[in-house]
Amino acid sequence: MNFKKQIFSMARQDVKTLVFPEANFSDKIMSAVKIITQKGLAKVILIGDQSSLFVKYSSLESSFLKIVNPATSELGSEVAEKIYEVRKHKGLTTEDAKTLALDPYYFAAALVLLDYADGMVSGSESITSKTYRPALELIKGKTNESLLSSAMIFIGKNPLVKNRPILVSDCALVRQPTGGQLVDIAKKGVDLWKTLFFEEPRVAFLSYSTNGSAEGDSVVKMRNACKLFQVECPDVISEGEIQLDVALSPKVQAKKFPESKIKGDANILIVPDIDSGNILAKSMQTVGGLLSIGPISLGFKKPISDVSRSASVEEIVLISALTAIQAQVE
Repeated sequence: MNFKKQIFSMARQDVKTLVFPEANFSDKIMSAVKIITQKGLAKVILIGDQSSLFVKYSSLESSFLKIVNPATSELGSEVAEKIYEVRKHKGLTTEDAKTLALDPYYFAAALVLLDYADGMVSGSESITSKTYRPALELIKGKTNESLLSSAMIFIGKNPLVKNRPILVSDCALVRQPTGGQLVDIAKKGVDLWKTLFFEEPRVAFLSYSTNGSAEGDSVVKMRNACKLFQVECPDVISEGEIQLDVALSPKVQAKKFPESKIKGDANILIVPDIDSGNILAKSMQTVGGLLSIGPISLGFKKPISDVSRSASVEEIVLISALTAIQAQVE
C-alpha cells in the first residue's frame, strides 16, 4: 500500500473533526476540503460566512461539513468566555476576549479547546504565527513542561531516496534547541513515525561533520544529543553527528563512515536549529521534487497543523489526513 492510500485508510478508521479558519479567503483550502469530505477523511468545520461561501462555491452540501461564522454563531459567547478564562491571568479583559473571538484563527483554536473539533489545519494564506499564536495561548502543551516542536514528512519519487518517506524535525518551532531538547524532538519524531509507518525508524542527527571529521559547538551538540538519545532509546537505530549525504546515500556512507549503524538509509533527520531545518525542508521540496506534508505540530494537547503558504491542494489534503490520525491517538 502506498503512503497516500495508507494514511487515507487510517484516517477513515475513526473519523475526526477538523476546523479550517481560512475558508473565507482561501480557494486552496476549499478545494482541499472538497476532497477531504468526498473521501471521508474527516468531518469539517469551516470558519467563514455561510452566505458568501455558498455563493462562491456551488457544491458545499455534505453531511461531513459545517460552516460557522464567528460574528453570528451561537457559540460566540462560549468561545469568548473560554478565551477570557484561559487568558485572564495575562491581563486579558472580557472585551479583549470578545474581540479575539471574532478572529477566525482564535475562534478555530477555541473550538478545538472546547472539543467541538479534534484538530486545526491552518496557514495556507498566512504567516506561521497566525496559526501558532492562538494554539500556544489557548491549546498549549500536554503538560506545562511539554516541548512543542514540529516535523515535516516528504514523499515522492527521488533518485536518491527512491520512494521512502523522510521525516525532518524541527523545522518550525524550536529555534535553537539544546541537546536535551533535540532528544525530545527525536523521540516525538520516532513516535509519529511509528504511528504512520511499518518500517523501523532510523534517526540521523545531522551536522556539517561526520563522526568527528570536524569540530565546533554545533557538532558537539549534535554528537552529545545522539549519545543521550541512544541511552534513552537503545532499541532505535540512530547515528550522529552525521552529514546529510552520509545519512541518505549508501555509496557516500560506505566511503565516509563504513562502520555507521545507518547504511545511508536514514528516514528521520534531526537538524541542529530551525534555520537548517527550514532550508533543508524547502530544498527537499523545491529541488528534490518531493511532496511536503507539514509542519506537523508535536506536543500540543490536540493536533494543530500549520500548512505552508506554498502548499498544494494535494499537500493540504495529506496534512489534514495526518492531523486526523494524530487526533485518533492523542
